[in-house]
Amino acid sequence: MDEFNSTKPIYLQLADRINRLIVSKELKAGEKLQSVRDMALSYNVNPNTIQRAYSELEREGILETRRGQGTFVTEHEDRLIQLRGNLKEEQILTFVQVMQEMGYSSYEIISGLQDHLNKMDKGDA
Repeated sequence: MDEFNSTKPIYLQLADRINRLIVSKELKAGEKLQSVRDMALSYNVNPNTIQRAYSELEREGILETRRGQGTFVTEHEDRLIQLRGNLKEEQILTFVQVMQEMGYSSYEIISGLQDHLNKMDKGDA
C-alpha cells in the first residue's frame, strides 16, 4: 500500500481512498467492505483508525453499517452522484490553484489541458 501523508490524519486519508474506490467503481453500491480488522491489517494501521474512517463515511452517508452483517457502500444513487461531483470539484480546484501559483493564466490552463486530453484520446500520452 501507499505511504500515508503526514499532513493529514490517517483516518481521513483512508476515507479519501475509500471514496476514490467508490467513484472509480472498484467498490460498487451495496458492496460489503472488509471488516475493520481485515482492513486494518491490509493498511497496517490500528483498527480504531479504520473504525474512525468508516464512521466518518457513514456520517457523510457514503457507507452504511448493518448490525451483524458489516459495513456496506450506500445504495443511494443520489449520494454517490454527489460524491463523484464533489471529488471532481476538489481535484479541479487543487489543479487550478497549483497552475495559478506557477503563473499560468486561465487560457494557458485550459489550452494545456485540452492539448493533453487530445493526446490521450490519440494514445500519445
